[in-house]
Amino acid sequence: MEQPDINDIPFPLSPVVPNLVEGDKVIQFQCRKGIDCWNACCSNIDITLTPYDVLRLKNRLGLSSGEFLLQYTLPYELEPGGIAGLKLKPVEGGSACQLMRPEGCSVYEDRPTSCRYYPIALLSMRKQHATTDTAAYAVVQEKHCHGHNEPRSITVDDYRKEQGVEIYDELGRGWRQLVLKKKSAGPTIGKPSDRSLQLFFMACYDLDRFRLFVEHPSFREVYDLDDAEMAQILGSEPELMQFGFRLIRQVMFNEESIPMKADALDKRLSRKTEREAVMDEIAAKVPPEAISRVDPNDKYGIKD
Repeated sequence: MEQPDINDIPFPLSPVVPNLVEGDKVIQFQCRKGIDCWNACCSNIDITLTPYDVLRLKNRLGLSSGEFLLQYTLPYELEPGGIAGLKLKPVEGGSACQLMRPEGCSVYEDRPTSCRYYPIALLSMRKQHATTDTAAYAVVQEKHCHGHNEPRSITVDDYRKEQGVEIYDELGRGWRQLVLKKKSAGPTIGKPSDRSLQLFFMACYDLDRFRLFVEHPSFREVYDLDDAEMAQILGSEPELMQFGFRLIRQVMFNEESIPMKADALDKRLSRKTEREAVMDEIAAKVPPEAISRVDPNDKYGIKD
């Protein structure tokens, strides 16, 4: 396989050396209970979470997405001043995974994507001027892992099936495309607004709060979605997550796939004008010395 330029790899600071392989590459590896390095990889974690990882884990633990984010994650910048990523938070004062137990992973059936893939790394890349991303794989070999010494051979594709990563890849692809698009677009789209960054974080990671956002009547005033479409979106968390990716593409990159009502902007401007007229009327009755104490950047204490 042709080796890519390091600048084409979306996470160039990754410890994975980009020695890429195809899915038919045969590797020698097995992780099993009883191996002498058992739990070593879980004792010093650096695990990036995808939105689907968050969805699976918060449901497994019986938490709301907000509760899970507070207890189990740490945000970080995927790029300086830009969109946010999430990492799994280790134990207090240590580097071990909170979900590790002596017998192994306590959420094994719902473990994150990177845990499933190990010792394979999934690299999503998009060449300049390409219309879609491509997936490639790299083999990770770390000194603490003795699974490479186990006498079992398996192809990368068969290992992926064995570890159940296919559904994770499918439902995480929209997020990976967003990250790639933002990184490749760079300054051409300008610095995202605070609201678009907040939308990115909420739609990707705080799915329960995003549901409330989509269910709110004001959302239907802007976006032209019929009852059947809304029922489909709200009827399944994976569907809601995928809809969130579409909304982000529309808000951040002007890729319109969600129809907007023709008079939505006029109505919003009208409400703003009415609100400001009311506030102006109230302000006219306030003594001038009181107004002088109001922050001039905060119009009558009401922020748009």
